[in-house]
Amino acid sequence: MPLELYRDPQHVCLMFSDLVHESEEAVQANQFLVVDHGVGALIDPGGNIAFNELFLGMGRQFPPQKLAWLLASHADPDIIASLDRWLTSTQAQLVISRVWERFVPHFAKSGKTQERVLAVPDAGGILPLGDSELHLLPAHFLHAEGNFHFYDPVSRILFTGDLGVSMTSGSGAQQPVRDLAPHIPRMEGFHRRYMVSNKVLRLWAQMARRLPISMLVPQHGAPIEGAAAIADFFDWVESLACGIDLFGPEAYRLPTGRLSPARRPPA
Repeated sequence: MPLELYRDPQHVCLMFSDLVHESEEAVQANQFLVVDHGVGALIDPGGNIAFNELFLGMGRQFPPQKLAWLLASHADPDIIASLDRWLTSTQAQLVISRVWERFVPHFAKSGKTQERVLAVPDAGGILPLGDSELHLLPAHFLHAEGNFHFYDPVSRILFTGDLGVSMTSGSGAQQPVRDLAPHIPRMEGFHRRYMVSNKVLRLWAQMARRLPISMLVPQHGAPIEGAAAIADFFDWVESLACGIDLFGPEAYRLPTGRLSPARRPPA
């Protein structure tokens, strides 16, 4: 069952967190449906292992033929590897950074993305959705070269892609975090490796602090909810050393260790 993040008579935000089963040895991932006045947007729709259950689960809440947008924060396989199937099953257009515009056709059959991709400039923009809109906020290098976060001004939810990620189960992802300090150990390792530098974290926080935000919702793990926890998250990322801040010559040495394959290759 999806987690209801927000609902009023004309607007709803749902999070699907448990469609990737632990037995599949794949990272847990969240997918999001935002509907306003009968028009839908699917945020970070996921890979092929999530498609069937997501399509059926979404269909119980909202008719797929009214899906207008597939929003991709970036082009990782856990974000849009299922693109071909969504383009077949709906009339939705893909919204993604212009950096990835010529890469995403590799996720679909030849010609299938033609006139179905809205390439977003680096500055972002405002996308109509029903009688409302979604704001596409620049989040470049957090962690992808072309990266956007999606702000819903009705619910005041900021969908943050890989920023704010925590390592947990699908059921654990449905428990919003209201006290950040004990949650940091679930986030820290990921952010130190996958965020590019403290400089971009500080620039992002400076921008995001200007928004009225009720919830930060990442693509993996639990939402961060409430003014205190959100303020603490901004403070944490502004001081976090990560990515190239932590790399030096020792990370770029000629390798000496032999790798062991998962299974013996054929002779």
